[in-house]
Amino acid sequence: MAAGNTEDYADGQLAVAATAKKIWWKDPQLRRLNFCLFSLILLSSSNGFDGSLVNGLQSLDSWMSFMQTPDGTWLGFINGMYSVGALVSLTLGGWGCNMFGRRPCIYIGITILTIGGILGAVAPNDTVFIVSRVIIGLGTGWVSTAGPLLLSEIAYPEFRSVTSALFMVGYYVGAVISSWVTFATRDYTSSWSWRLPTLLQILCPLVAVPGMLITPESPRWLIGKERIEDARKVLADLHAGGDQTSPLVNLEVEEIHGAIVAEKEASASASYLDMLKTPGNRHRLMITISLGVFSQWSGNGVVSYYLSMVLDTVGITETRDQLLISGCLQIWNLGFAAVGASLIERVGRRPLFMTSASVMLVSYIIITGLSGSFAESGAGPTGIAVIPFLFIYFAGYDIALTPLLTAYPCEIWPFALRSRGLSVAWLSAIFALIFNTFVNPIALAAIAWKYYFVFVAVLLCYGITAFFFYPETKGYSLEHVAFVFDGDQAAVAPVGEKAVIQAEREGTDAQVEHV
Repeated sequence: MAAGNTEDYADGQLAVAATAKKIWWKDPQLRRLNFCLFSLILLSSSNGFDGSLVNGLQSLDSWMSFMQTPDGTWLGFINGMYSVGALVSLTLGGWGCNMFGRRPCIYIGITILTIGGILGAVAPNDTVFIVSRVIIGLGTGWVSTAGPLLLSEIAYPEFRSVTSALFMVGYYVGAVISSWVTFATRDYTSSWSWRLPTLLQILCPLVAVPGMLITPESPRWLIGKERIEDARKVLADLHAGGDQTSPLVNLEVEEIHGAIVAEKEASASASYLDMLKTPGNRHRLMITISLGVFSQWSGNGVVSYYLSMVLDTVGITETRDQLLISGCLQIWNLGFAAVGASLIERVGRRPLFMTSASVMLVSYIIITGLSGSFAESGAGPTGIAVIPFLFIYFAGYDIALTPLLTAYPCEIWPFALRSRGLSVAWLSAIFALIFNTFVNPIALAAIAWKYYFVFVAVLLCYGITAFFFYPETKGYSLEHVAFVFDGDQAAVAPVGEKAVIQAEREGTDAQVEHV
């Protein structure tokens, strides 16, 4: 840190602490910022809405008849087409976010989602409905890439990690709406029993539009395009009540600009190949891919898309009962995902990952045992006993794999590779999801509860991987997480500033030499 800037750093931290003590609804600056952040969180709702929607539609006779009673491969194909659309747009999303900015990509996604939702609601036949699912997937890919990036890059420094984790909590906002709307329309005698829930998939993204209109472009993207004064104004408006001379704003601009310049000096390009060039990047890539895979291969895909089939295997076959359990499960998920997001900075990432793996593994073993016992005995109480352990399992999933799926990749990758890193996380999750949606219904139909043994093994791998390879990033800013992966080779800041950060993390009163 250059002479004189250590004081700015300290003043900036005091400014953060002072603002953190403010009550957000009494402060116009924080009200506006939180409204923008809430709007961005709603963008993940379309993803959760879809997972719950298709599961609920399988309990509706009108939709099953309209789709020619799908099961096995055909049901997997219907579910999988959403993932195919998302796969295409995620590939474009990382490039688009770097080239055009985060906001334009979000608008592209919302527009495509709206078209897909309307088309699905008015579909005259099953072919058009499947096409609508491809289109919805295309829109989801754009907002799922740009949304968490913009969220993490405009959040107030003190609350950045929690704010980033809340993005995927919006997933369950969509899931809750979907499950209860489907429950409410289950007795409709017309096709609107499934058309109305399908149409409402566009509700949350459209509700987010007013907030998006006042949400600025990412200051990090602006600085990356050499628009430093524009970025300064954005940071001042969001974090300092419009005061562009604020020590906090000066600190943020200096940190972001210094990190981006250092990254450009370290690498002339910012391509996907750069993810393999250094040990730190290879470590990041392993985490990113494995996190995406575990988010879909931990057994949640079976329950998310095929809960009705799971409940059938334990004797719960009534439409009302299945939809009621689904609706209550989504509310449960929303609550625990919010709890997990709120604990990220208090307890750290690693404790959440390890707790998640332990709870999921134990509960899934019990679910497997109870399901096998019911298959042999047919005893109703045994089948019903599966339900509470499904809820416990999802509590374990929600506290880590939901909030950290996007938040962890967003913070571990440097700016130049952040959008591509998030795209890789989503791509790995989508590839795993495509496998799930095609294989799960076939496996469940063929071997029923015995299929659960596969996920017991995956959950064991998840716990081992998290323990040995997922480092703690608690307490670091976006620019300084690089120290965890790259050590002294981190393309971030001069030695003096590294010492400041280290002293702050250790809670010492170490004197920092000006350089």
